[in-house]
Amino acid sequence: MAIGFSKNKLLREKEESFLSLIHENQEKLYRIAYSYVKNKDDALDIVQETVYKAYISYHKVKKIQYENTWLTRILINTSIDFIKKNNKVVSMDMEFIEKTSDFNNDNFHQTVEVKEAIEKLNEKQKTVIILRFFEDMKLEEIAKILESPVSTIKSTLYRALNEMNITLKE
Repeated sequence: MAIGFSKNKLLREKEESFLSLIHENQEKLYRIAYSYVKNKDDALDIVQETVYKAYISYHKVKKIQYENTWLTRILINTSIDFIKKNNKVVSMDMEFIEKTSDFNNDNFHQTVEVKEAIEKLNEKQKTVIILRFFEDMKLEEIAKILESPVSTIKSTLYRALNEMNITLKE
């Protein structure tokens, strides 16, 4: 009887740990997903799919300090898979446009140009830009998430910024 109780307690603790991880990261997960698909409903679907995938494989996480990295990697892969699977041409969400009060505003046009430039990047470049500038992650964190050396992340970032600059100037 003591073994069964102990096993149930461990399962409960693991489940509580998982729920805590999701609760702490829910806004970040949504923001990243939204930055990929630019649509509230699709972003929520991606987050839901990510939580499901994370839940069924949570037992594979060996060290707690890697949980956030692991969860973010699942989200990024799920976002990219969603776009590929749905052959989505990601366009600007009308909600974003409606929230912008003055369409003649220079800031609005710059924001649109930046978003369009990001959409023209390849998936790895887009991911690095999103994590670095929209999620304010350090290059070392991005390297862990993407399982790449920091030097690779740096060169990907600089290539992406150069491409965006060329696109924005045109």
